[in-house]
Amino acid sequence: MDMARQDADASREYVVVNARRYRKPVQPAVVVCFDGCDPAYIEAAEAAGVIPTLTRMRREGFEALALAAMPTFTNPNNVSIVCGAPPRVHGVAGNFYLDRETGETVMMLDAALMRAPTILAGLASAGSRVAVVTAKDKLRKALAHGLMLVDERSAIAFSAEFADASTEAEHGIADAAAFVGLPKPAQYSAELSLFVLDAGIRLIEAGRADVLYLSLSDYVQHKHAPEAPEALAFMADVDQRLGRLIELGAIVGVTADHGMTDMAGPDGAPSVVYIGDVLDAEFGAGATRVICPITDPFVRHHGALGGFVRVHILAGGIDPAAVLERVRTLPGIALALPGSEAAARFEMPVDREADIVVIGAAGVALGARAGDHDLSQLAGERLRSHGSLAEQRVPFILSHPLRAPGDVPETLRNFDIFDFALNRVE
Repeated sequence: MDMARQDADASREYVVVNARRYRKPVQPAVVVCFDGCDPAYIEAAEAAGVIPTLTRMRREGFEALALAAMPTFTNPNNVSIVCGAPPRVHGVAGNFYLDRETGETVMMLDAALMRAPTILAGLASAGSRVAVVTAKDKLRKALAHGLMLVDERSAIAFSAEFADASTEAEHGIADAAAFVGLPKPAQYSAELSLFVLDAGIRLIEAGRADVLYLSLSDYVQHKHAPEAPEALAFMADVDQRLGRLIELGAIVGVTADHGMTDMAGPDGAPSVVYIGDVLDAEFGAGATRVICPITDPFVRHHGALGGFVRVHILAGGIDPAAVLERVRTLPGIALALPGSEAAARFEMPVDREADIVVIGAAGVALGARAGDHDLSQLAGERLRSHGSLAEQRVPFILSHPLRAPGDVPETLRNFDIFDFALNRVE
């Protein structure tokens, strides 16, 4: 390292967020949450020769496999990434919850459940110009938690989903679609994710951001297997935009919130265990409540079926051990644990945990009652989903090499990506 670089490093400011230290960047830093990007998509795309930028990043920068937070759903992992911490710290362990106090189900659409500050807000408070662009608006308020309160003139947070409705007052930028120069994309489309990347490029070109968090949609991965022409075309489109970000002088870090697994049988029908129906038959209707934390407004992606569910015991006089044992006897169950044990093992907030946590085997989806899931939403496509341990391994790729290549944790987490992009690259 030359003396000029040493001097630049010495002059950098740091922020401390959730007991971790992060350097303010001296060049643009971009973290991309490549939603649903199972490692198989990168392997297939590289074999097809359609991702030259990611191939170069893997060889000349840094590449590893990391573990996503459990459950492997969108909200817990996006929040983990921007907090640099697991759900035990920030409090978000699903897209959908049962409020124990009220008995009402709650869909996470804002930052109300968050218990920790974000790296983004910390950097903004230290003077960095920070921008958040998400595919889905359901994430925007959580990812912008504390950010817009720092300095509304420098902080930007908007979604591709509602890009044409952004305002200076709420999002830090008016009519983001016009700013990017593209029409608002369709909700269920590859273009929703590509718009996010194009917005990041435009923000850097315009000098509007030093730190960007770009969160994509997993529409393509839910719909298409890694080798499908549509998936390969999407990977090529994403790769081209990553290349442009690097051309603009950005350090780019790419990880994912979860992988993706085919959860359909040989006949194409979804492989589903409806745990709620089983427990109703065994213990009585209404005695238990099965919550599918994958549930979100984008039901066409997955029909609210994933590899992880929570079981709440509502009726008195029912032995939790008996419920647990019944669940464990079901085919397609990889793991069933008391809630407190699951929270400790998977770093989830114990006070928000159910009585029982159930994780499906690879290729098996878990549901509540058959009548609760509208499989017509899949429109005849094979069910591809996530939530279990089978989707926990995700890519972790940086455009630049590490300063100390040997200084890598034995267990790398997807929420380490800001630490690497800001603190560890050359």
